[in-house]
Amino acid sequence: MPDLRFLLKVSRPRFWFYVFGPYIVGLIAGAASRDDFLDWRLALFALYFLFPANLLIYGVNDIFDYETDKLNEKKTSYEAVVTPDRRRGLAMWILILTSPFVAAAAFYFPSAMPSLLAFLLFSIFYSAPPIRAKAVPFLDSAFNVLYIFPGAFGYQLLAGTFPPVRLMLAARLWTAAMHAYSAIPDIEADRDANLNTIATFCGPFGALAICGFLYAAAAIISFEYLGFVSVSLGFAYVLLMLASVRSVRTDRLFKLYRSFPLINIIAGFIIFWDIALLKLF
Repeated sequence: MPDLRFLLKVSRPRFWFYVFGPYIVGLIAGAASRDDFLDWRLALFALYFLFPANLLIYGVNDIFDYETDKLNEKKTSYEAVVTPDRRRGLAMWILILTSPFVAAAAFYFPSAMPSLLAFLLFSIFYSAPPIRAKAVPFLDSAFNVLYIFPGAFGYQLLAGTFPPVRLMLAARLWTAAMHAYSAIPDIEADRDANLNTIATFCGPFGALAICGFLYAAAAIISFEYLGFVSVSLGFAYVLLMLASVRSVRTDRLFKLYRSFPLINIIAGFIIFWDIALLKLF
């Protein structure tokens, strides 16, 4: 029997909306009418992007990160540490919970498979060798593009085509900034474990400058589609980066970082309703 409490902790429930949210936004952006949402298969993949997809992302990460995680206070007190003796069982449950959904997508929506496969590949090889992108500065943030593919997948389910390229580019910049910011609290532990990341390479202030630039660029590029919402959210994230500069100087960044998932969820909620009110109501 699976240790459900352990699997849930590994899947990071506070981050579930990082993949579930893009999927729902992709659906609303691709829908032509409210009737599109009556398809039960959409709920099937919503289930996948809640728990199994997150177990895949963070489970693979934890399988290959024990040497770093055991030195990281954030992991030992705030998240889960996967010890070597639990790796095999965790890998088995990742495979068991992912395979049926991949098979269902291939059967029901073969045209959307490229987005789902891209999500799987970027999720796995962010942490796993031979690529292990998380140990290569700048490539680590680039691989955070994995979070936009659930949105592309949802969009393709209803629209039958890939989302606009400019919007995907804006989302890619946004996710790269999200990664770089999340790497800053791990700088000390990553350096102790000889793990190179964008944050260890650039330092906290350099990483924050990159984040601010990426958020601003994402807002500018997405303005064509999101208008005032794009500008407002871009401004909010740039302010967050400026506040984080002060938090780094006072050694309180982790406290601010703990609110980061909630901020991202609120941003996704705003984007969802901006699109929904325009298209469906």
